[in-house]
Amino acid sequence: MTISYKSPGTLEATRFEKIHSVIFKESKEASKIVANEIADLIRKKQKENKNCVLGLATGSSPISVYNELVRMHNDEGLSFSNVISYNLDEYFPMSKVDLQSYVYFMKIHLFDHIDIKKENIHIPDGSIASDKINKYCASYEKSISDSGGIDFQLLGIGRTGHIGFNEPGSNYDSSTRLVHLDYLTRNDARKAFVGIENVPTTAITMGIRTIRKSKRVVLMAWGNNKSLVASKAIEGEIDSNIPASFLQKHKNATFVLDQSASEELTRVKTPWRTGQANWNEELKAKAVAWLCEKTNKSVLNLTESDYNENNLSELLLEKSYYDLNLDFYKRIFRSITGWPGGKPNSDDNGRPERSKPSKKRVLIFSPHPDDDVISMGGTFDRLVSQGHEVHVVYQTSGNIAVSNSDVLKFLEVINSTFPDCKCKNEELIGLLKNSTEIINNPRVREIAATIREKESLAATRFIGIPDSNVHFLKLPFYETGGIKKSTPTVLDLKLTTEIISKIKPHQIYAAGDLADPHGTHKVCLDILFDAIEKLKNESFMKDCWVWLYRGAWHEWPIHEIDMAVPMSPFQVLRKRKAIFYHQTQKDNVMFQGDDNREFWVRTEDRNRAIAKKFRDIGMSDYSAIETFKRYHF
Repeated sequence: MTISYKSPGTLEATRFEKIHSVIFKESKEASKIVANEIADLIRKKQKENKNCVLGLATGSSPISVYNELVRMHNDEGLSFSNVISYNLDEYFPMSKVDLQSYVYFMKIHLFDHIDIKKENIHIPDGSIASDKINKYCASYEKSISDSGGIDFQLLGIGRTGHIGFNEPGSNYDSSTRLVHLDYLTRNDARKAFVGIENVPTTAITMGIRTIRKSKRVVLMAWGNNKSLVASKAIEGEIDSNIPASFLQKHKNATFVLDQSASEELTRVKTPWRTGQANWNEELKAKAVAWLCEKTNKSVLNLTESDYNENNLSELLLEKSYYDLNLDFYKRIFRSITGWPGGKPNSDDNGRPERSKPSKKRVLIFSPHPDDDVISMGGTFDRLVSQGHEVHVVYQTSGNIAVSNSDVLKFLEVINSTFPDCKCKNEELIGLLKNSTEIINNPRVREIAATIREKESLAATRFIGIPDSNVHFLKLPFYETGGIKKSTPTVLDLKLTTEIISKIKPHQIYAAGDLADPHGTHKVCLDILFDAIEKLKNESFMKDCWVWLYRGAWHEWPIHEIDMAVPMSPFQVLRKRKAIFYHQTQKDNVMFQGDDNREFWVRTEDRNRAIAKKFRDIGMSDYSAIETFKRYHF
């Protein structure tokens, strides 16, 4: 697949789009294509004996691109000796040696691993004196101009629609300057700074005009949480409140999206509006679900006129509206079950799960200690109460999500209870009292991991499984001591395959919540998928079904749900109590994303919201529902 520029909106499928956009299934594949375009440009300039001027971005989106460029440097001899780089932005104030600085980011992800000349690296200086900023910003602009302008500008997009740090309200003709950061932007950075209170309120950024002058612009957007703002930039009107929309006027700009980030584009969300619908059963269900929401009707009340008036008349060529309504009703109705492990001694035709074996071995994978009860606590409880052999596997220690104050609290309790331990802990106590940052100390991390283990055991004991059925993998990729994680290795895969082989489950439950702001959920799922691929020919795997849940962030679209497990008010309360056992994650959560509600609140709201969606389309009235999508391997 190519990302070479094409005029937007020229095809029927893309007629709503005002910026050239290319959709990839996975961000890794897309990143390689972007890196290849950059590499080709560098090589072309080398043959012409010219410098290649790159505008570079930070954040999570470009990391895979930088990894691929480093690989090409090491494996293919790609030289960066002719590259001049200009970074988009930097926090202010910010020391160049701070771990949160973009100087540090660029060094660890790119510059320390390639042969770019140090004098050719330009990153806005966050340590410049306040009274010299205007003069400095003007000199940064002049330096770009003197270099011949930017040949290739790499961008990400913030959830405010910002490019660089050009926040909503930025001027079309703005240049490099000091800006005030939007609350949402600062909140998104809270993880790196260990709390929003530590995130700078200002930053130096290239301006919109500076970016527009680039000869080539490629903007990358990964994940569901970027889908809405990406669609506004691509399909909406040019609006200073969505600064990325200014790129609609650029003659060589391309948006590169993964599948999740494209979900709000018309050609993906409602492809029948573009005349490009491929009417398989999944898309039919999606269309009927959309029509219910659009008309505010239950499915059995949809009329022929509803289909005709909403671009869905094509569906009526094959079936009557009555049959379409009934097919969807049956699809959703059959997904509902109070027996997630299968109902014993029953006809399982049309049920989500098999009736045999009546007692199953169940393996619940939880990326962090607490994802199991947050995401599927009601189903977990029901599986246990219905007599299945349930195991839970906590894939990572979750140690960096324990605050210094919580570790300190436990240490002080130990010191007060066991005076003999006092001398052993005084140094750590002093360290914890005087630091607000994540402490890269093995002993602190060990204590934090132990705290989360014991909280998990309290929750699983409440649900009713023996401690022997609780497994802590502590996958090595996570154990870096910091927010940035390492690349998974064969050891992560080995630990995962071993636990599956040991349990030989009939059911596997795993987190499919890929919009998780930690990023850890995605890594854990990829490791699990690799393990399943490795084990799929084993005899026990022929009897194994895999169910994906979503957590506190997003819900499965109703047409994608294969199993829905209702919860009574009493079961909702039991789930809440199980979550409460994770005390360090209840109040003042370290990494709770952009939602300030406590995890138990947001998950209950989500479970009630999906129950309402079921009720709105004509299903029974339930207090709350947990949902799952089957993964076929």
